[in-house]
Amino acid sequence: MSRRFGTPHAVRGSHPTAVPRAVASVEGDRVTAVELFFDLAYVFGFTQVSRLMADAHTAMGILRGLTVLALLWWSWTAYSWLANQLHADEGFVRGAMFTGMTAVFVMAVMVPEAYADRTGGLSGPLIFVAAYLVARLTHLTVYMFTSVGGPAARREVVQTVCLSIVPSAALLIGGALLGSPWQVWCVLTAVTVEPVIANLTTWGVRSRISSATHFVERHRLVVILALGESTVAIGVGAGAIDIPPLAGVLLAMAIAIALWRAYFGEVATAAEHALCELDDRERSRAAHHGYTYLHLPIVAGIVLSALGIETAMAHISGTGAYGLFGAVALAGGAALYLVGTALFARRVVGAAMRPRLLAALIMLTATPALSPMPPLAALATTAALLFGVLSLDRLSPISAPEAGRRSATHVA
Repeated sequence: MSRRFGTPHAVRGSHPTAVPRAVASVEGDRVTAVELFFDLAYVFGFTQVSRLMADAHTAMGILRGLTVLALLWWSWTAYSWLANQLHADEGFVRGAMFTGMTAVFVMAVMVPEAYADRTGGLSGPLIFVAAYLVARLTHLTVYMFTSVGGPAARREVVQTVCLSIVPSAALLIGGALLGSPWQVWCVLTAVTVEPVIANLTTWGVRSRISSATHFVERHRLVVILALGESTVAIGVGAGAIDIPPLAGVLLAMAIAIALWRAYFGEVATAAEHALCELDDRERSRAAHHGYTYLHLPIVAGIVLSALGIETAMAHISGTGAYGLFGAVALAGGAALYLVGTALFARRVVGAAMRPRLLAALIMLTATPALSPMPPLAALATTAALLFGVLSLDRLSPISAPEAGRRSATHVA
């Protein structure tokens, strides 16, 4: 009997996998409790990325944090596809999920040492890379011993994963051995090369979305987890409660709500309708582009915004300048989020959300103006810009049925 999260028990059909107790997913399956548990490692990982960037407090620190976030993201997306094709709460697949989760948690623990090894003990950068590769190789092993979609599809998936992970692994190991300043460029190259190769090699593969409902729900949940980081940042940065800190909490929550509204208001629902209306091949490609790739800037934008909020809340009672670091994190993160959601809506729904692109440009150009402002004023300005673009969105709402028709004719 199925134990899908949020759904009643249902009778399974016969399983087509090569290994006993690996059960194929079907349309209508939902996210399992195992996947929710699995994501706890990423909650900690997102927090660690924020700490890494905050401690460095430099542009290079932000770059290092974003590369670590990208590695976390590629591992998460690998398991999101796996759980969409095989039940994550059954047999050896469940064991693989727990193994991958443990590896990712070790990876998250080592984030502070991902680029700078502390004296004594094992090499932090090498342990970080080893944990990442264990997570990815565990995912690959499941596909090697199952026949998701048939033997031909299995060969294509294994080939795609191998072609993308081998050069990435070489760069990551080489960077860990070389150390600073080469390591950051090796990691940046690895997180760039892997999705490029994966996109090229998946152009004609037979892999398919077994359950569009599950796939959409999975990505909605990870966006919620990332938004949780922005709300945690509010409490972490707040000090003794007085009028300025209280005003800062209210403004920071307004920013978090605006970010939530920008994704969950209409875009997420319209994208689900559009994805469900596509045929198998186009659905798979739209899922790769819209969810696997374009959700990375969405999550990265949230994490950067959270960093900016925490920086503001740490000095919310002061009248001094917010500073360029906080301004870049807050405005840059919000801009990246708006661009990510606009591109996602364009690819999956076929909707041109030009006000979001314009607002992102305004935020980027206004970053130098936010820097000399007091932190409270910077939060207020950012909140006003976000709610302004949401108001413009309401002038041209996305209709789910129209979105489905548009996306059915859209080819990237």
